[in-house]
Amino acid sequence: MTEPEYHKHEEFVNRTQKLAELQAMGIDPYPPKFAPSFTPGELNGRWEGKELGHSEEASEGKTESVSVAGRLVLFRAMGKNAFAHLQDETGRIQIMFNRDLTQVEGFQPTPEMSAIKFIEKKIDLGDILGVEGHLFRTQKGELTIFAKRLTLLCKPLLPLPDKHSGVVDKGVRYRKRWLDLISHPDVVDTFQKRSRILQLIRQYFERLEFTEVETPVLQNVYGGAQAKPFVTKLNALEQEMFLRISLEIPLKKLLVGGMLKVYEIGKVFRNEGIDRTHNPEFTELEAYAAYWDYNDMMALTENLFEEIAMKLLGTTTLTFKSGEDETEKTVDLKAPWKRLSMKESIKLYGKIDVDALNEAQMRKILVDKGTVDPKEINSATRGSLIALLFEEFVEEHLIQPHHIIDHPIETTPLCKLHREPDLRKEQFVERFETFILGGEFCNSYTELNDPVLQRQLLVGQANKRAAGDEEASPLDEEFIEAICQGMPPASGLGIGIDRLVMLFTGVHSIRDVLFFPLMRPGE
Repeated sequence: MTEPEYHKHEEFVNRTQKLAELQAMGIDPYPPKFAPSFTPGELNGRWEGKELGHSEEASEGKTESVSVAGRLVLFRAMGKNAFAHLQDETGRIQIMFNRDLTQVEGFQPTPEMSAIKFIEKKIDLGDILGVEGHLFRTQKGELTIFAKRLTLLCKPLLPLPDKHSGVVDKGVRYRKRWLDLISHPDVVDTFQKRSRILQLIRQYFERLEFTEVETPVLQNVYGGAQAKPFVTKLNALEQEMFLRISLEIPLKKLLVGGMLKVYEIGKVFRNEGIDRTHNPEFTELEAYAAYWDYNDMMALTENLFEEIAMKLLGTTTLTFKSGEDETEKTVDLKAPWKRLSMKESIKLYGKIDVDALNEAQMRKILVDKGTVDPKEINSATRGSLIALLFEEFVEEHLIQPHHIIDHPIETTPLCKLHREPDLRKEQFVERFETFILGGEFCNSYTELNDPVLQRQLLVGQANKRAAGDEEASPLDEEFIEAICQGMPPASGLGIGIDRLVMLFTGVHSIRDVLFFPLMRPGE
């Protein structure tokens, strides 16, 4: 087997030698357990602004006794004493080691090698240490632990990134996220906020009496969105399977089964492009409520975003910098949000009145714009042309939160026709998409529960797929059978969690909110 490249690293060779020396001394460099009484962050928070004794009192054990663990990220020797910083995801804490009073677990000092000398020679930046000692404040007021006992908890064989340049290359940061987390506290904060956002979402839906459920990732028939799936094979049954592209179909089957309010947060997979807001594997929230319509879901969405903002950030006003000149933009998530029909938004922001245009005129406008594939324009129906005009002339203007309502039926085969007679006649559906900062964050319908129309629309999708449209859905007869057995009036909502986290953390790329984004080998 070929020796890995990192084995040739000079630091790997040096640290491997130190590891052997430690083991020869009888020191276990990888003990099974250490029980710190506090994290660095807890120590700094608990004793913030509080009086503590000085180093002499700490050395005599007269101040608060604590233990802490973390990674060594700074070390400087100063004669009889040495100072260090230990770090974990909660923050940093300063440690003071003393030549005469600090003991090292498993090491017996000699006249030739004191505890300080041992630490200088055998401990490296990046080592994970456990420290027991007493708290004090330095003359500059910095909270510090006077170390009475040091335990080596893990001896790494590779060094940390350079303390000045850190991990700069974006590709390295994404691929080796563990180094990114060590080097950049702001990255740790982003992922802590992601966890908090998920917690707040669950609390919100629990308060509204939704039941959280889990449905299969592997599916016999995929559906619920227009996307190209990932295909795999189930060896046990010798059949083709698909990674789900949406959570929608199984959740609707649960409504048929009598469940009133359900939601799921889970991974979905779409075999599509990668860009600033798209990753082929992403996390989605979908929620369905019996006897609701899309107006109810609009209110739910507004209140959810507002609540997350207040509990996470303490304000509904978010400020972002974008573009090469880092233009500052401010959005306010306070409910209620602006609501416009798709046609109204095109008239307001695109200065185009689609009701006054025929299909040829709409096609000419799109051709003149020059950003849409002419083949797509030529094959588009009237409803599809309206959707294209919206994408090309409106989306970029939707900086403040907007619900764009009432879409052409061509945009989805799973939505109920509009209840207003004129819109119903034009084949518009009760759908809304939510836009903030020019990007889509939510998708919601008043759900279609007419089995005859549902089958007709899905057959249309299957015919498109047979004609070569890889994003069109296959015909799912089992789903139609479920609808035939009766699904109550309902509304559903889909929110991309990764984009939601981007919004609340102010980052520019979806890769910055995924621990391990998909990347090309060697990228």
